[in-house]
Amino acid sequence: MTAQELLKKEIKAFIKTQSGNIAVSFYDLNEKSGFSIDGEKRMLSASTIKLVIMAELMRRVHIGEISLENKITVTVQMKTGGDGILKELEPGHSFTIKELLTLMIIISDNEATNILIDFLGMESINQMAQAMRLKQAHLGRKMMDSEAKKAGHDNYICAEDIRDILKSIYEGTCIDGKSSKMMLNILKHQQQSGRLQLYLPEEVEVAHKCGDLDCLENDGGIFFLPKHPYILVVLTNEMPTNKDGREAIGKISWIVYQA
Repeated sequence: MTAQELLKKEIKAFIKTQSGNIAVSFYDLNEKSGFSIDGEKRMLSASTIKLVIMAELMRRVHIGEISLENKITVTVQMKTGGDGILKELEPGHSFTIKELLTLMIIISDNEATNILIDFLGMESINQMAQAMRLKQAHLGRKMMDSEAKKAGHDNYICAEDIRDILKSIYEGTCIDGKSSKMMLNILKHQQQSGRLQLYLPEEVEVAHKCGDLDCLENDGGIFFLPKHPYILVVLTNEMPTNKDGREAIGKISWIVYQA
């Protein structure tokens, strides 16, 4: 058995001990090879769909349609619950597109996300997912839109979609080198770290995007180990509790890290 085959076997054995659904995608950035476990399975994305929104925004910046310095003034109609800090501020503040993008990624600010969805257009974001040849990524509703959810609209992705987005950012081919570098820098400043990094040494640098819903935890990241950089994506749903989901992600990440 190769090292990757052994690693896959160990992860599969761990998954069998868990309640709920778990999908994994791993990619060794030195060897340029990897494996997946249910990697193409459609899963609820939670906030990992924000990676696709970021890519479409940077595409529009690249072609000159949008400037990152453009400002949007927050109105009371834009109020959105869930993660974020914009909901705590009084309406009337103005933020640059880059600031909204940064808030959307590093603290998963839902209000910033919905502002950018309105700004870019949901259809354009989904066209970007198709252009990137993603298998399951689809934005069906805005963040915290319970009415759309009740009507059957939701946001989806698969582990390999996240792997492919992160791989293109790492390789400098997501839009272009300059755009990829900026996206990577934002992902490196992620503030939410209780999943992939749960059991890892603090000094391990990870550029990642996570997300959660009830009994669902997702995380995907690029691990900058000095001699062994890799990408790991773990998606979970129907877990007994969110804590179980976070711990499952953390344990799979530890298995990969120490392999």
